[in-house]
Amino acid sequence: MVIKVEDALRTDRLTDLKEADESSGVPAVSREGGRTPQIVPDANQQTPAVGQRVTRPDSRPHITGQTRYIDDLSFPNMLHMKILRSEYAHARIVGIDVSEAEKMPGVVATLTGKEIPVNSFGPSYQDQPVLADDKVRHMGDGVVAVAAETEQQAQDALAKIKVEYEKLPLVLDPLEAMKEDSPKIHGESNIYATKVIRKGDVDKALAGADLVMEARFTTQMVEHVPIEPHATIAMWEPDGRLKILSSLGRITLGRADMARTLDMPVNRIQVVGTIVGGNFGGKNEITTEPILALLARKTGRPVKGIYTRKDEFVSSTTRHPFVMDYQTGVMKDGRIVARRVRIVADGGAYCSWSETTLGKGAILSVGPYRIDNLEVKAYAVYTNKTTCGAMRGFGAPQVCFGYESHMDDIAHELGIDPLEIRLRNVFDEGSSSPTGQVLHSVAVRESLDTVADRIGWKEQTQ
Repeated sequence: MVIKVEDALRTDRLTDLKEADESSGVPAVSREGGRTPQIVPDANQQTPAVGQRVTRPDSRPHITGQTRYIDDLSFPNMLHMKILRSEYAHARIVGIDVSEAEKMPGVVATLTGKEIPVNSFGPSYQDQPVLADDKVRHMGDGVVAVAAETEQQAQDALAKIKVEYEKLPLVLDPLEAMKEDSPKIHGESNIYATKVIRKGDVDKALAGADLVMEARFTTQMVEHVPIEPHATIAMWEPDGRLKILSSLGRITLGRADMARTLDMPVNRIQVVGTIVGGNFGGKNEITTEPILALLARKTGRPVKGIYTRKDEFVSSTTRHPFVMDYQTGVMKDGRIVARRVRIVADGGAYCSWSETTLGKGAILSVGPYRIDNLEVKAYAVYTNKTTCGAMRGFGAPQVCFGYESHMDDIAHELGIDPLEIRLRNVFDEGSSSPTGQVLHSVAVRESLDTVADRIGWKEQTQ
């Protein structure tokens, strides 16, 4: 038997690769004839963590209290910042006098909206001032910022600031805000975003339905209440670069917003995302970062700003309250033939993530049900309340509450089991969403059956 040298070398190489694979758990790769054969290990070898108890790398410092958050950080000569917020929910700013505050012990600098290069920001519309300079639109609006040697000195200085306001009519109800004669918060209309979805002929289908059910559902404003409030430290490097240490959850977006607000190149800004003590969507956009950056440049010293719990409630974003009107046509067997939905989202004083939230809410508002005829009209509306923005689900929790409550009411009216009426209408493989998306890997029916079986639904309802 004759073995060529090339064959012997190839055999040795494959043996070496196999041994390396067995010792390291890494898939072996060999190259023959310019091709790379794929050798894939078993699924449990590919992802050994699945189904196992794996220790998180950050768990030990968390449970031992060694994790360092923004409030644990300090730098030489660091100052502390506090913000004076509006006295009114809607008013024109006539004048601001900071002279007495600047004389207070420990006060190093103050900042007003007039000093901000581009005094507006926002992830969708740039309709929110960093510090209000001509008008306040809710009581969370900041008007003046103070940097002092200590937090207490900065807080004490706020009481010495004099702001003259001209009160304006306000609107707190989103349905009232939609009326033509309501006080206008921005421009000529309080409606600033609209989403419309149509499919089939709703009026005709409703006319032919055995039962038409109508109901209104409302949800409330919800604050995220993270254990760690919004927190930031700003400092300028010797080469003129801005360094921001922040609890921001989306640092790349925040970096772009700051570049625009401060009117400087984005490559001159470094944002360091520190350990975040709770986000839930509430830290998805900038808040005090530009203020701290400008105070740091003004003083030549690092400046730290930490929200108080009150700041969190009056100034940070919240979940949108929804007013949802549902009209659904069904047949006696529980089959839904038509659904009409109207959503009014209370966005508060500024847009923030309202446009995104409205779109998601509108698409999901019909529910996971096959409905050939539907119409959804959704509106985001300004009011003189705390700004609403991103929060877990972006509009989904509100409409889920609406359409599922509506389904229960319909089932009760028809005398059909609530589970059964859902099973007769839920999406299946290949169903289309309200916007025409063909759905794949649909497991709603299987999920409902599994849950019903495990909780003994049939036994409980018999």
